[in-house]
Amino acid sequence: MNIVQLTPGAGGMYCGNCFRDNALVAALRQLGHPAVLVPLYLPLRLDEPDQSAGTPVFFGGVNVYLEQKAAFFRSAPRWLHDLLSAPALLDWTARFAAKTRPEDVGELALSMLRGEQGHQARELQDLIAWLKSRPRPDVVCLSNAMLVGVVRQLKLELGTTVVCTLQGEEAYLDSLPEAWRGEVWRTLAERAQEADLFIAPSRFFGDRMAARLGLLPERVRVVFNGINLAGYPPGPSPRKTGGPVLGFFTRMCREKGLDTLVEAFILVRQRGRLPGLRLRVGGGCGPGDEPFVAALRDQLRARGLLGDVDFCPNLDRAGKIAFLRSLDAFSAPALYGEAFGLYVIEALAAGVPVVQPRHGAFPELLEATGGGRLCEPGSPEALADALETLLLDPARCRAIGAAGQAAVRANFSAEAMASRMIQCFQEAVGARPAPARPVAA
Repeated sequence: MNIVQLTPGAGGMYCGNCFRDNALVAALRQLGHPAVLVPLYLPLRLDEPDQSAGTPVFFGGVNVYLEQKAAFFRSAPRWLHDLLSAPALLDWTARFAAKTRPEDVGELALSMLRGEQGHQARELQDLIAWLKSRPRPDVVCLSNAMLVGVVRQLKLELGTTVVCTLQGEEAYLDSLPEAWRGEVWRTLAERAQEADLFIAPSRFFGDRMAARLGLLPERVRVVFNGINLAGYPPGPSPRKTGGPVLGFFTRMCREKGLDTLVEAFILVRQRGRLPGLRLRVGGGCGPGDEPFVAALRDQLRARGLLGDVDFCPNLDRAGKIAFLRSLDAFSAPALYGEAFGLYVIEALAAGVPVVQPRHGAFPELLEATGGGRLCEPGSPEALADALETLLLDPARCRAIGAAGQAAVRANFSAEAMASRMIQCFQEAVGARPAPARPVAA
């Protein structure tokens, strides 16, 4: 199948959706399917080979923003439009991506969902013109539902099947300013009816988004996310000397529960049953996250524990894998209903057992992998209890990690994900009426 994957770049931040789509495209190519990864807004920041290399960035972030703010830029001369899409300018812009004002994001999200009727219609036509210059895609796959504004024109002008993956949009949409939130959800639900199929990373999130978007159950499939396992050695990590090590590796922010984990760590240390316990914190840390992390450092310093905590922001792939293999247990107690949690699979791939809150997709993941334990959400005490019980039984801890690692290698590789996605793509293509043929004169 000829596949086009459209994926928004996250600028200077690491993004789980970017990792997932990049791994998917690489695996599709390995399976023999021509696939192209098209970045939108900003370049992708990845910790493995970039499958979008050599492909232009469409809906360039600078043009998209200016078209939202001023009618002049919607018909700006081609030379100015192209200048504002220059890769060097987009790379420079990426460092400010996390500083967009909420009111700007709400207004812009609504305009993007309106597609050919929005202020960025020119960007959509540029994308379609480029796609027309290439072999016709059998499937265009959208990285998330916030892109469904492009579906109508893609199907009209290319006659292609459009599939949309669901990747945790709900938390973002519900965080929009109230002035925009309702209309964004209504427009998203309306435009979602035009996509041929939705693919969710968990049954939890598929059911949740189907209800909120008014999708019939038969229009939603579930395919667990997978990761590139290259560099993850099979088998357990070497036995460590010293006390146990607890870890966290995802974006360093409140939403991912880092402050809850720090409080649980403090509680375990205060109880005295694991006096040598250390905490290692890794993952993305952008300018908007730094004040939050600084406050956690102050909290640890006040308890005399800062010296027992390592902060390791923005590691590359090799550094991430080494970080994970240095751990005895992992937890990222996200506060919201996580659609999947790629970091759970990454920890298990390293043979590290996890402790996660009993909500979102976590129960599904731990049932499918046997790689961890659940605790009550939002409670540092419950998290401390679960972590302490696990770490006080090292043999059991290693056994759970080994079970999770085996399950990930069997069922959560990028290749397994790609094979299941191809089945969904073929189903969606087969269910669509064939494009109408021109009538001979």
